[in-house]
Amino acid sequence: MPETARLTESTDWIDLEFVERERTPREIIEKGIRYHLAGLSLSNTVTLLEDFGVKRSRTAVHNWVQKADLQPAEKVSPDHVALDQKMIQVNNDRYWLYAAVNPLTNRILHIRLFQTYSIYLTQQFLRELAEKHDVSDAVFLIDDARELESGLRNEGFEYRIEIDGLRNQIERVFREVERRTSSFSNCFSHVDPPTAETWLQAFAVWWNHA
Repeated sequence: MPETARLTESTDWIDLEFVERERTPREIIEKGIRYHLAGLSLSNTVTLLEDFGVKRSRTAVHNWVQKADLQPAEKVSPDHVALDQKMIQVNNDRYWLYAAVNPLTNRILHIRLFQTYSIYLTQQFLRELAEKHDVSDAVFLIDDARELESGLRNEGFEYRIEIDGLRNQIERVFREVERRTSSFSNCFSHVDPPTAETWLQAFAVWWNHA
């Protein structure tokens, strides 16, 4: 999608219940959230907002994204689910990003950030996914990661090891996350893990509506 289209899309997916105490007009907050999640740095987002005659700090834009608490919420019943995990650096520590994607629509179904990866955490992620979506009849597409395979087996889900094919759709999501974090050395700096996870979940909502 062209970058200009990413910046002019609808903002219906942004819930601004938190703005009651904000002094900034709702439409400006919506633009700020959309601009930042669409790929602009906080500094560039602030610069664009100034074109509308509104001066706000980078911290303000960051806080808008955090307060909006955006998470993928639309309930679906996918036939297939691409499941994978990827290492993400938060400050000097390694964390693991778990993601589930509907490979036919490329929409993110669920996304979480954990301090490590394990069979137990895979099962926790799958239970959370099952609470949000009807995946009881879905076939999960995974690589040959043992903790993913064992977690799916323990939870009673059908799965298929698939290195290429439909499972590649989840790699598009991870590549975009890498692109978005490349400007700060592929890591989240000066934030705590919950803050990084909130940003990733907000990114997932934007991704699903882009």
